Amino acid sequence: MEVNSNNIQESDLPIGLAKPALRALANRGLSRLEQVAKLSEKELKELHGIGPNAIKQIRLALDVKGLTFSDK
Repeated sequence: MEVNSNNIQESDLPIGLAKPALRALANRGLSRLEQVAKLSEKELKELHGIGPNAIKQIRLALDVKGLTFSDK
């Protein structure tokens, strides 16, 4: 886990992610792509604030890190 000098975990979520999507992830305690990858795409879509554009941005960010959504 990466922690900055204020002892706060840093996020590696996509920079352009909309505020509602960021809030939806934060409400689930998700601030890292490794955490998001534990969810299926279907589970992520069920979160209020996560729309098609957020899914696309997160999928691309996961791909860059060699990660994918869970198959559950």
